[in-house]
Amino acid sequence: MTPEQPQPAAAPSPVYAIQVFAAGDIYVSSGANSGDALRPEDEVEIGDLYLLDPHARALRLMLNSPGSGEAAAGESRVAPGSPLGRPGEKIEMLARYTLMADDGDRIEILLLGLDQGLFALPLSPMAPKTGYTLLASARDTGTARLAEVMSLSFARGTRITLADGRQIAVEDLTPGQRVLTRDHGAQSLRFIGRATLRAIGAFAPVVIPAGVLGNSGDLIVSQHHRMFLYQRKRLPGLSTSELLVQARHLVDGENVFLREGGFTDWFSLIFDHHEIIYAEGIPAESLMVNDATVSRLPPEIATEVSERFPGLAQVQHFGTEAGRNFLDSLPQGQLFQAAGSVLRRRG
Repeated sequence: MTPEQPQPAAAPSPVYAIQVFAAGDIYVSSGANSGDALRPEDEVEIGDLYLLDPHARALRLMLNSPGSGEAAAGESRVAPGSPLGRPGEKIEMLARYTLMADDGDRIEILLLGLDQGLFALPLSPMAPKTGYTLLASARDTGTARLAEVMSLSFARGTRITLADGRQIAVEDLTPGQRVLTRDHGAQSLRFIGRATLRAIGAFAPVVIPAGVLGNSGDLIVSQHHRMFLYQRKRLPGLSTSELLVQARHLVDGENVFLREGGFTDWFSLIFDHHEIIYAEGIPAESLMVNDATVSRLPPEIATEVSERFPGLAQVQHFGTEAGRNFLDSLPQGQLFQAAGSVLRRRG
């Protein structure tokens, strides 16, 4: 009889953190429900204008991934150590709202239910003193969407350009090495965060094949990581020629796609300032360190970053952030053609 081979230990399920607001912090400033807090789907009115209370404090909610531990498939539960909620408590997904800001960009908000009350999770940043018109509301049971706000960066194998022109894999970088940045020349790498996560749902990496944006090799980044695109001819509707575009907004199934399955090793790079560096030869952002981004990191990275950079609040690099609404308005392929041709000429 052949002795049984030991089975490999199961990889730990991801634990991640999100920032939420008390539902009362997002309220109707004008409309049918004027003065009311964000409510369940059957109690809101399309067309109402919402504001984020300027004194609102974001609350940190730590989650186990859907289906991990004792949770049923499709469920998310509060993870041990969460400042909000009870460990193991099921998070109720009550509704999803689509709103439009004054500039025409759309955001989504999820309404979550805990024993402590109702909480709102904006899937894109909300600015105080900015009105958001409610366009649509729907019941939502897709808990995997909770992971969409997680901050990650580059996948294993991504080549980063050093100050001397060499390109080395991100996993071979060490703190103190001088990396080439677009705006500040050679800058010392302060910290490298590492995490391994199952590549499913919002954790599935975005693959930008070689040449699509002028990149020398396949570029694999997390869905919320932003690419820096420079347009020689400013596109209509943009205030600058410099665009910051989340990788997930580039996914079209033809030029750029998601890759699901297995696990992905992630690496986050931190400098003294929020920098534009070069990955596979094209510009992309470094991890921006502030309360919002750190709270969205895997706990093992977040703890170390908080200890190493207490009180550090980096400012976002200059440029126009192009949202999904704007990109959908462009003729098919225009962004890839313009960015690829420009980057090839600059490379």
